Amino acid sequence: MSGPSRRHVLAGSAAVLAAGHAPSLARPAPLLTNAPSPRETLSLDTGWRFHEGDLPFPPILDHEAAYAHAKAGNAGGAAAADYDDSDWTALSIPHDWALGQPFDRTANIDQGFRRRGIGWYRRTFALDDADRDRHLELRFDGIATHCTVWINGTLAHRHFSGFTGFTIDLGAFALFGDDLNTLAIRVDAEATEGWWYEGAGLYRHAWLVKRDPVHIATDGVHCHPRRDGTAWHLPVAATIANTGARAADITVEATLFDPDDRPIARQRTSVSVAPSASTVAAATIAVTAPALWSPDRPTLYRLHTAVIANDRITDAVDTTIGFRTQRFDAQHGFFLNDRPLKIRGVCVHQDHAGVGVAVPDSLWDFRLRRLKEMGANAIRCAHNPPAAELLDAADRLGMMVMDEHRELSAADDALDRLAWLIRRDRNHPSVILWSLCNEESLQASATGVAMIRRMKAVVRTLDRDRPITAALNGAMFARPNIADELDVVGFNYGTAHYDRYHAAFPDRALLSSEDTSAYMTRGALATDRAAHVLADDDSEHAGWGLSHREAWRSIATRPFMAGGFAWTGFDYRGEPTPFDWPSTGASFGAMDQSGFAKSAFHIRRALWTPDQPVLELSPHWTWPGREGQAIALLVVANADRVVLRLNGRIVADVAVDPFAMARVTIPYAPGRLEAIGYRRGLPVIHRRVETAGVPVALRLVPDRTVLAGDGRDTVPVTIEAVDAQARAVPVAQHAVHLHVEGGRILGVGNGDPNSHESDLPAPGGGSASRRLFNGLAQVLVQTDGGHRLTLSARADGLSMAQVTLAVTPHTIPTVAPQEGRQRLTEWRQAPASATPPDIARPIAEGDMNSWAWLKPGSVETGDPAARYVLMHTDFVPRRHVAATGGQLVFAALAGAAQLWIDGRLVHRKTDPAARRVELPFPSGAASRTLRLLFDTGGQAIPFGLAGSVTVA
Repeated sequence: MSGPSRRHVLAGSAAVLAAGHAPSLARPAPLLTNAPSPRETLSLDTGWRFHEGDLPFPPILDHEAAYAHAKAGNAGGAAAADYDDSDWTALSIPHDWALGQPFDRTANIDQGFRRRGIGWYRRTFALDDADRDRHLELRFDGIATHCTVWINGTLAHRHFSGFTGFTIDLGAFALFGDDLNTLAIRVDAEATEGWWYEGAGLYRHAWLVKRDPVHIATDGVHCHPRRDGTAWHLPVAATIANTGARAADITVEATLFDPDDRPIARQRTSVSVAPSASTVAAATIAVTAPALWSPDRPTLYRLHTAVIANDRITDAVDTTIGFRTQRFDAQHGFFLNDRPLKIRGVCVHQDHAGVGVAVPDSLWDFRLRRLKEMGANAIRCAHNPPAAELLDAADRLGMMVMDEHRELSAADDALDRLAWLIRRDRNHPSVILWSLCNEESLQASATGVAMIRRMKAVVRTLDRDRPITAALNGAMFARPNIADELDVVGFNYGTAHYDRYHAAFPDRALLSSEDTSAYMTRGALATDRAAHVLADDDSEHAGWGLSHREAWRSIATRPFMAGGFAWTGFDYRGEPTPFDWPSTGASFGAMDQSGFAKSAFHIRRALWTPDQPVLELSPHWTWPGREGQAIALLVVANADRVVLRLNGRIVADVAVDPFAMARVTIPYAPGRLEAIGYRRGLPVIHRRVETAGVPVALRLVPDRTVLAGDGRDTVPVTIEAVDAQARAVPVAQHAVHLHVEGGRILGVGNGDPNSHESDLPAPGGGSASRRLFNGLAQVLVQTDGGHRLTLSARADGLSMAQVTLAVTPHTIPTVAPQEGRQRLTEWRQAPASATPPDIARPIAEGDMNSWAWLKPGSVETGDPAARYVLMHTDFVPRRHVAATGGQLVFAALAGAAQLWIDGRLVHRKTDPAARRVELPFPSGAASRTLRLLFDTGGQAIPFGLAGSVTVA
């Protein structure tokens, strides 16, 4: 949870000041409305150094090491500020290092037979002196799985979940000006939270946010619209934090903008915020007849919340909202905007072919668009909080979301993570349900009930609008039971118990939180379990599940069921049910890992879009070598009747069941297979498939032809083989070699759950290889500048393909990385003396007191009775300096001084004024010693290390 802690919120310590009614729209907008905010949100995604594997801390064997280790700023090993990471791998995040691991039969099956382990990340950056008085916050959106963060050698944070983010108040650790700031993060991905592929590393974005000391707390605006009768109002509550030293009297202005970005309503309220405290400013905006948000028309508004002090905006945030109503009815299911709407949902994990869990923002958009094309109107984030960018895309595209928390727990840190989720996501119109857990063994126990009650209290403190559910499996009739505490009871499978439970508890709203568990291999004609292949015709499903068709029948025919979430929308890594090695991924998806459709995609489309005629034949009609053999076809249709013609001759005329649809078996003959669907005796849809010939060329089909040149935007490109008539060849299995100019390849995939090929490109991202799997593969491309990106594909025996994508200029505000400078931070200072001390005076072993400890960045005044002061540091130079020498820089050296390197006098500074000193530093790999002898001349003048000391 960012901003005030959960305990702070639950204690009700924030003062709430309500405002009056909304002002007249005829009143001119104040000049401050929508003015730029001084807040800076800067990306930390670039400039990281990564080391795969653990780096043990130096052993603590003596008193001095133990003493130093216990002090702030003195972390050792790879956590130290001056650690030499120059030979680590340079990379950008999001990053999933598990994706680069080889497949290992002895590794965890649920992690896709990839070992994860431990890794380290480091990054160095500078802060301007002007930032000293600002509120500085680091934000990490997700690190898999456990992590420890050091800032400038001081332990700053520990986090024990890979699915929730966290923030760190950087201000107490920060260095400014010439001093550099170093982040060191140890990531423990040996720890697991789920039974699916979780990835490893900094797999979501990282940010540096700079704000005024009096500012809106992170996720501090709550503005979920409400309707009372026919009147709409928008309650706005903004948590205002003051990290400054003085109380502040401020005005909070909330302005609502319509879908055309015109201001339509405004409200102001004034609050006073004590130093090192927070308060809540509340206002209510009346809104007349807003356009409503729905999956069909996802209309969005924008709320601009600004903090105003002394007639200027000191902080502001924009929040996207949507006006809608929702309710779950125990007899009639789900209603959105007072209209009944069956929830047509799928469960989704968060990995994709080519990138693992390090999914680019634009791929969330791609995945949701694919689900919308299938007819889905909802997703369940299984089983963890999603990336924030997924919810942004859901808002834009019109996809309802069951937002799921992973942990059934009343532990303080688990409740804090739940609060983080609610605060972050509570304004999204797409979020319709909070799910608090999934399939817990404690769900039918007093312990489970006690935990869920505490979790509910956290949710209700932060959001009183959305209903709470949980995904329960079995023991539904046992008492005590978590189900008794829920607003909506979620059934995982348990289809046979729907009617009995509804009869026993007729006042409870019911939802299928998980169903189906059918599996299939894209493009497979028949099941071959020895080869780990499953027929792509909805004939295979887990023992606890049903086919796609029967699972939806069980929900669609029961008005009291609000809807359901099929397991799953996409295939995913790990959990390769019903197989083991060498299968590495699950086959439950309606689409494979790349988003290519299986028959389930079309089945759901036929079931979920009855107003749009659908007709597909599964599988395809290209089976060389099977001439004359019987081919079983699944006729996927929402027509009443389908007639099939093969090469002009009617070979089948079948009635179509609205759920089971139809199956036909006909002898295979190459040629044209046509299907005509009829409703009420009239033809409404025609489908034609043809036998493809021998592949002669490759074809590249990008999802879109323009991408942003920000180094983040990612476009999936489909690779397929075509015959001489440009027909896709669905049985092609060619190895394809890819090359890109003007950008880079991020990853590749083909949807084969048994493939052991690499998802990653060659080093540098300029090339990659991947086999077609049943005719298809996918490559993900990015650009980091230029005006165009050109992708080429080659395969033996086929003509090459090439596609060019236009690139539009776009930059993301970024914190520039600083590399190569070694900070010398550990200095000792001898007692001042009246006579010149021995330059070689040793520091006695275990002496923590005679020689003081100090860091650069401070000065003291000379003692007239003791004019000489000796300072000492020793260090091992970084590799490049050790090999070739470098530059020693004192950013600000105050006082007259002599500088000695390794016992040799190299410089005399006679000017007592503080100034920059730069000197050549000799090469040498051994530990080096610097000593400074200050001479104040018996005067009370400043001396010391007034600024940073670096070697580069």
